[in-house]
Amino acid sequence: MSAHEREVPHSHLIQGLSPVIFLIIWILDSDVLFLSVYFNTLIPYLVRLVLFLCSLIFALLLIFLSHRTLFNKNKPSDTLITNGILKYVRNPLYLGVLLIYIAFLFYSISLISIAAFIVIFLIYNRMVNYEERILENLFGEDYLEYRNSVSKWIPNPFKKSN
Repeated sequence: MSAHEREVPHSHLIQGLSPVIFLIIWILDSDVLFLSVYFNTLIPYLVRLVLFLCSLIFALLLIFLSHRTLFNKNKPSDTLITNGILKYVRNPLYLGVLLIYIAFLFYSISLISIAAFIVIFLIYNRMVNYEERILENLFGEDYLEYRNSVSKWIPNPFKKSN
C-alpha cells in the first residue's frame, strides 16, 4: 500500500490550507482588528514569548523525531513502527504541527483564533481516526495492542514500554 493510500483523501490540501486560514485569522485579530485579544493585557509579553518559544521548540523537536522515525526510507514501512517517539505518542507529527498553532496562540491570545484552532484540531482528529482504521486493517491485532498501550495525543514519557 502506498503512502497516499494510508492518508485521508486531500490531506495535503487540508494541511496546506489550515495554517493559511489560521494565520489570516490570527493576524487579523492580533494585529489589525483587536476583537478578542484582551487577555494579552493580562499576561505579560515576556511570559507569552517564553511560552511561544518553548511550545515552538517542543513542536519542532516532535516533528524532527517523527520524521527520523517514520521517513528514514522512501516508502511506507511494511511493519508497524512502534519505536522512537512512537513509543510515547501515536501521532507525534500531527501533534507537533498542532503545537505550532498553540505556540502562536500563546504569543497573542486571540479567542477567535482559539476557536479556529479547535476546528483545526477536530479536523486533525478526524484525519487520525481515518488513518488509524487503515493501520488497523493493515496490521490487525498488533496495531490494536499498540493503540491500547500508547496515547493518541498526549505523550507519556514515564510510561514503561514493552
